Amino acid sequence: MSQAVLMSAVELDALMKSGEKCVLIDTRDPQAYAEGHLPGAVNLREIFTFLATSTAEGLQELKQAFADGFGSIGLSGEETAVLYEDSMNSGFGQSCRGYFLLSWLRYPKVRILHGGATAWKAAGLPMSTEAVSPSPAMFPMPDETASLMVTKEEMLAALDSDVVLLDVRDVDEWIGESSSPYGKDFAPRKGRIPGAKWIEWYRFMKPSAQGQVFKSPEEILADCRSAGISPKDPVYLYCFKGARASNTYVALKEAGFADVRMYFGSWNEWSREPGLPIESGFPA
Repeated sequence: MSQAVLMSAVELDALMKSGEKCVLIDTRDPQAYAEGHLPGAVNLREIFTFLATSTAEGLQELKQAFADGFGSIGLSGEETAVLYEDSMNSGFGQSCRGYFLLSWLRYPKVRILHGGATAWKAAGLPMSTEAVSPSPAMFPMPDETASLMVTKEEMLAALDSDVVLLDVRDVDEWIGESSSPYGKDFAPRKGRIPGAKWIEWYRFMKPSAQGQVFKSPEEILADCRSAGISPKDPVYLYCFKGARASNTYVALKEAGFADVRMYFGSWNEWSREPGLPIESGFPA
């Protein structure tokens, strides 16, 4: 990450007052947005809700849907996109999912409000209930997306390789008690991708006066080391739909991991392919 990704509430307030063009993107549900949002922020809930597959058609649909969506809220390539949620651990990684999607689409300037709306309010900064009507723009659709996505075929090929497969879902999903955060039987199969290591996504965060925030790079590296993962390892992340894994993507990149990619289709796609192998229970 050449530019700092995480920014404090004070830094964001200064950016907004500096005259630099920026678009604040609220990734929360419309009700939370209506009850109070950062002044001038626009709501784009689809960042969190859109379910993708890793087929060529699925990735093209994802690309077009978010080029249209980000264009509709005013991203032309000149503005800094700043994403936020309530707190880093309360929205299942939704602001980071937006960051990952914009990075995949090669958008030049993307930041995340560290600590989300909770940190903004803790800094004594104002919230607004005023509806915002964004001015649409032509999103700069790239000829080629960044090489951040892993397909299910690439994930399958990575089994028993030097690539670290990292599952960051909640514990009940990891051991196969539940298929998803949407309910135990939301997806047709329960379990995990064989050979995957596991670090629950919550572990990369900690409480602060600004709410939940990411741990320091040193603390993140220590958590990874305890799971047998090195910053030199190529890492393929997955969760259920690429949201919690996006949170972990940001954490690992902040900690200096160079080769991190994501299986964005994640368990939602893998579980629906009967021929793909799974494990469940506690590892031997």
